[in-house]
Amino acid sequence: MARRRKNKVIEELRIESMATEGKGMGRHNGKVVFVEGTVPGDVAKVLIQRNKKDYSTARVLDLLQASDQRIEAFCQHFGDCGGCKWQFLEYAQQLAYKQGIVEEAFRRIGKLEFPEPFPILGCAEPTFYRNKMEYTFSNKRWITQEEVDAGGEIDSRHGLGFHIRGHFDKIVDIHKCYLQDDYGNAIRNAVRKHALANDLSFYNISEHGGLLRNLIIRNSSLGEWMVIVSMGEDQPANRQGLLDMLVADFPEITSLHYVVNQKKNDTLFDQDIICYHGRGHIFESFEGIKYKISPKSFFQTNPAQGLKLYEITRAFADLQKEDIVYDLYTGTGSIALFVAEHCAKVFGIEEVEMAIEDAKFNAALNGIDNAQFFAGDVKQVWTDEFVAEHGRPDVLITDPPRAGMHADVVAMIMKLRPSKIVYVSCNPVTQARDLQLMQDSYKIEKIQPVDMFPQTPHIENVVLLQRR
Repeated sequence: MARRRKNKVIEELRIESMATEGKGMGRHNGKVVFVEGTVPGDVAKVLIQRNKKDYSTARVLDLLQASDQRIEAFCQHFGDCGGCKWQFLEYAQQLAYKQGIVEEAFRRIGKLEFPEPFPILGCAEPTFYRNKMEYTFSNKRWITQEEVDAGGEIDSRHGLGFHIRGHFDKIVDIHKCYLQDDYGNAIRNAVRKHALANDLSFYNISEHGGLLRNLIIRNSSLGEWMVIVSMGEDQPANRQGLLDMLVADFPEITSLHYVVNQKKNDTLFDQDIICYHGRGHIFESFEGIKYKISPKSFFQTNPAQGLKLYEITRAFADLQKEDIVYDLYTGTGSIALFVAEHCAKVFGIEEVEMAIEDAKFNAALNGIDNAQFFAGDVKQVWTDEFVAEHGRPDVLITDPPRAGMHADVVAMIMKLRPSKIVYVSCNPVTQARDLQLMQDSYKIEKIQPVDMFPQTPHIENVVLLQRR
């Protein structure tokens, strides 16, 4: 029986640059090594976790020398929590690296010819900017180093918060999060307090049992709040007690829901979400256009930057009154409705049926009669027959998920060859891959990075393509 090879330790690795996924990059014996949680100027002792032919990935064992770019993180959970990985960087430095991530993805991965991108559009408020947070209950919360050092007895192993890095079954018990308005912190902490006081069971992900499973909190710039409590077991009395507490103590909650999810995964798209109190939705508004947001609907998670993203998309499209526009991966129709008054017709396609229901509702709500929406997988809905019925697109807007566009969708674009494409992406790597497939027929005219997610390496990017 062969012996298992021990992972190699690099005693001293100097981080030279920032890579596309927000990881620091160094070199050891001529080979690239990517290390999460590092920045240029760091010197660290690292453990190789994956050793590939062309590169390795590693984690820090000991930070030997800290880069002068590092600052003190402001959140007490930093380092344990899996979010906000860039809190140790000044915001201006975060923006500079994100600009570089876009350019590196286009240059190295896409091997594209492109003009110099516009300077990244930063966020005026780099904290408390999200309108949706998803928390997880666990009966195996993470015990912090401070608790270990204190040496006392651990009162409770129950936690409500975020998954810890590298541990699917461990949850960091979050007391104050800097991502959503503080009212969201108050709701979450009240739910935890009620659950502990009433001995409600927290979910055990290994055994797939327990009452409380997930908590989703959404809000809008109009001051409306939505709360969804996902439960792993059907316990009507305990459920009612928790929900009645939220109704009594948090009158700002516009839309309160629960769902009994007894599957082995947390996704709710195939579950029956029940409205317990208030409206079944909340509203958001951009430039006077109101958007209905239901429990299963996607909407830009940073509304302030979302408005700017839509403005850039509309400006890049430079629509004419006679244009036919297709909006792929339309979600709740937010971009389609935002541009509708500037074109003849706009057709939105989205896989999530409830989102399309919201899109249709939003069109009627705003008196927009030149926008139509269709539910289904884009590659299956957007066919020759569909185009024959609705017309060839003059302008295409696409805002796919992180995985990018399916090859069949790219093939359809190449077949129809609209004069302009505005490609909105939350992942410059897959965006660069898709653009590479289209580069023989389309020229990159403009690139505008937009920071939607401060304190993280994630970046949104808008590209204007002009048909050659």
